[in-house]
Amino acid sequence: MRGGDRQPGELFSYIDLEARVRRDHPLRAIREIANAALETLSGDFAALYSRMGRPSIAPERLLRAMLLQAFYSIRSERQLMERLEYDLLFRWFVGLGLDDAVWDHSTFSKNRDRLLAGEIAGRFLDAVLAQPRVKRLLSSDHFSVDGTLIQAWASLKSFKPKEGAQPPLDGDDAGAGGGRNSEVDFKGQKRSNATHASTTDPDALLYRKGPGMEARLCYIGHGLMENRSGLIVDTRLTRVSGHAERLAALEMIEPWGERSRAITLGADKGYDTRDFVMELRELNVRPHLARNTSGRRSAIDRRTTRHPGYATSQRVRKRIEEAFGWIKTVAGLRQTRFRGRERVDLAFTFAAAAYNLVRLPRLLAEAPP
Repeated sequence: MRGGDRQPGELFSYIDLEARVRRDHPLRAIREIANAALETLSGDFAALYSRMGRPSIAPERLLRAMLLQAFYSIRSERQLMERLEYDLLFRWFVGLGLDDAVWDHSTFSKNRDRLLAGEIAGRFLDAVLAQPRVKRLLSSDHFSVDGTLIQAWASLKSFKPKEGAQPPLDGDDAGAGGGRNSEVDFKGQKRSNATHASTTDPDALLYRKGPGMEARLCYIGHGLMENRSGLIVDTRLTRVSGHAERLAALEMIEPWGERSRAITLGADKGYDTRDFVMELRELNVRPHLARNTSGRRSAIDRRTTRHPGYATSQRVRKRIEEAFGWIKTVAGLRQTRFRGRERVDLAFTFAAAAYNLVRLPRLLAEAPP
């Protein structure tokens, strides 16, 4: 018998949201780990809010919604609020009931920015990794480090001379055709971070990844990965410079060094400098760096390369690119949507925590009891 296509609509629903999410859904295991981490941050959340006034968005719900935004590559807060309006899976993960009203996108953004003051993204990353069953997966002896460029939310047209700097050549700043996105000709004009700055995002600097490549306004995101499970254990986001990667690496590895037993740090040939290798050895860190012999002498010699662990570190260190690839494509940080180093740092660190949460259910399932 053919079924009818009549759509009367139902006044009541007697099925709980918990029952609508299948038992083997990947988000169940992720939500369990995230909730355990958020519970440990309750005291940090309380310090960010006043005891008087109207209730705000619960920070736990706010962070769970931000996780969904990273998991499902949602480009904007408007789209995220739209998905929360009609997607039952999203409502269940965040903790909203079927009849609960969804927040306005501007209210959501304002409450999210409050987390900057408490450095909640970094604490959330630490809280995820500090759980006993997760901590068993981590190596405390072998690490890898690398950096990746995060393109700023600013156009090259916003890169203009600083106040008091030499004015541009005639016609360089004159827009052809008018309008909001008029054409600008930079030919013949010398532009550098010393004389120019972006009017859209002053913290972003002009940088080129290599010879012959285009220069862009960007930041550098740095990650420290433990080698056993490939999880990100620390992050930094800095302005671009030739020394930024090595300085951030020293800052991230320092809390793990200075122990009686030496640890190892794998990295690409961009870290192969004599000063960096010397400072690592002072921290009792063995520099398992790729050798840079392009027209010069490498700071890594046979004292390091003869050990089998060096080859292992060089093979495993490339897994950090998987994390950066996920953060920049799935989590949407190839070009950040935020302006200012602090806000971009929050987004980068939180995306690293989201990457760990995506990988943890499988790692925990495969771990021995």
